Amino acid sequence: MNRRTLLITLSLLASAASIPVTAFGQNDDYPSRPVTIIVPFPAGGTSDLMGRLMADVLGRQLGKPFVVENKGGAGGAIGTDQAARAKPDGYTLLLSGIGSNAIIHGFSPKPPYDSATDFVHISQLAAGPNVLVVNPSFPAKTFGEFVAWVKANPGKFNFGQVNASSGHVTTEYLKQVAGLDMVGIPYKGGAPALNDVLANQINGMFTNQDVVLPHVQAGKLRALAVTSEQRNPLYPDVPTVAESGYPGFSAVSWTGLSAPKGTPPAIVKKLEAAMIKGFADPAVRQKLEVAGFVVVTSKSEDFTRFVDSEIARWGQVVQKAGIKLN
Repeated sequence: MNRRTLLITLSLLASAASIPVTAFGQNDDYPSRPVTIIVPFPAGGTSDLMGRLMADVLGRQLGKPFVVENKGGAGGAIGTDQAARAKPDGYTLLLSGIGSNAIIHGFSPKPPYDSATDFVHISQLAAGPNVLVVNPSFPAKTFGEFVAWVKANPGKFNFGQVNASSGHVTTEYLKQVAGLDMVGIPYKGGAPALNDVLANQINGMFTNQDVVLPHVQAGKLRALAVTSEQRNPLYPDVPTVAESGYPGFSAVSWTGLSAPKGTPPAIVKKLEAAMIKGFADPAVRQKLEVAGFVVVTSKSEDFTRFVDSEIARWGQVVQKAGIKLN
C-alpha cells in the first residue's frame, strides 16, 4: 500500500469512527440511567396516575427507573413546553394528552410549542369517554329526550363548565353538531361542578367516566350518553352520542407517551415496543380497564396520525365556540 492510499484509508476510518453510534441505529444500552417522564399536571389527578403506571411498566420492561416529574400550570402548557425543549436523547419524555397536545392549539395566543412538529409521538396509552350526566330530577330519561327538551327550552339547560377542559369542549362540540342552546356555568374545578349537579343546583355536565361511575351506580346521577364511538364497558346500557343520531361524534380524553423531536429512531422503537408489550399484560391492563379506560398502546405512526387529527378537530371547535384561556 503506497503512502497516498494509506492516508486515504486512515482518513476514512477516522471519519467512520467520528459518526455517532446512534447514526447507525444502535442504542442497545438505552436506557443506561434513570428516565424522566414529565407529567404536565399536579400530583394526584388522573394524568398523574397514568404517568406513574406508565413509569412502572416501562421501568420493568427496560430495566432502569422511570421517574415522574409533575410540572403543572397553564393547562399543561408549562410542563409540555419543558419537555419540548429537553435534550432529545430519550431521557426526558412526556405524558401527552388531549388538553396539552390538542385542545390547547385552538386557543389564542397559541402555546410556545407545536405538538405536530416539536415532538415524536411514541404510543397512545389509553382513551376514556366523557359521560353526559344529569341530576335524576331532570325530566329527560334518554339522550334523545335530552336533545328534544333542550331544543324545546333554549337557554334553560345549565351545565357545569370548567374552562377549556375536555368536558367543556365536548359540550361545545355537541352544541355545534346538534344545534343546541345551553348555558355554561363556570367552575374552577370538576369537583365543585359535579357537587352542584348532585345537589340539583345545575342540570348536568360532561365529565370523565371514572369520576362519575360511583354516583351513577348509586342512582345519584343519570348517565345519558358516552362520547366514545363504541359503548364503554363500564356503561354497557348507556348509548353513544354517535349511535344516537350523530354519526362520527367522538370526544375522548386520551394520554400517550411522546418525546422531543430529534429523539433517535432506535430509542423511539424501543420505547414503543416496551409500551406495547408492557400493557399487553392482563394485570396491567385491568388497572386501567376497571376505571373505564380503553387501552390502546398504538404504534408511533398511528399515534402521530391520531394527534394530528385531534389538533385539527379541537382547533375548529375551540375557535368556533370562542373559548378563551383564563
